[in-house]
Amino acid sequence: MISTLFKSFKLTIAFSLLFSICYIFVLWIFAQVAGPNKGNAEVLELDGKVVGAASVGQNFTEDIYFWGRPSCAGDGYDASSSAGSNKGPSNEEYLSEVKARIDTFLVHHPYLTREEVPAEMVTASASGLDPDISPKAAYAQVQRVAQARGLSPESVMALVSSHTEGPLLGLFGPEKVNVLKLNIALEKAEKNK
Repeated sequence: MISTLFKSFKLTIAFSLLFSICYIFVLWIFAQVAGPNKGNAEVLELDGKVVGAASVGQNFTEDIYFWGRPSCAGDGYDASSSAGSNKGPSNEEYLSEVKARIDTFLVHHPYLTREEVPAEMVTASASGLDPDISPKAAYAQVQRVAQARGLSPESVMALVSSHTEGPLLGLFGPEKVNVLKLNIALEKAEKNK
């Protein structure tokens, strides 16, 4: 009995070391070789100042910026409270929130009909930190952003097109636009006009 208990203890220690140290070490090596930025976060700068990480969304609400998805993480895009709302499509409170978001979106985009509002612009992502939107959601905002910045819609549309990322390896996932990268490009474009 004691020998079986001792073997179990040794096996538990061995697997604990294997999965807590070796596994993490293998993932770290893989990230260094195959991951973007050698496994480190992609930090974005504007005018020499860090303005955010490319993998974490931010709350843009001014008309001169493209907006990302709504966030239910804490007070919005709070990485320490990353989570969705856990409210289903039959929840009255959730439906009220979505309706209010649609109404707000339409106030700032009067050229759209209720049916043209992209669903992702009024529903929060599961993590609450999603940094990307679809090209469709970005194109829906072009007219507002162009007018607010005094730029031509064509030039803003060209920025969206140039910042549209295809699926991973051309196969996995949808096309997407990183909102922070796009807004940084807008700031640079306005300075150069």
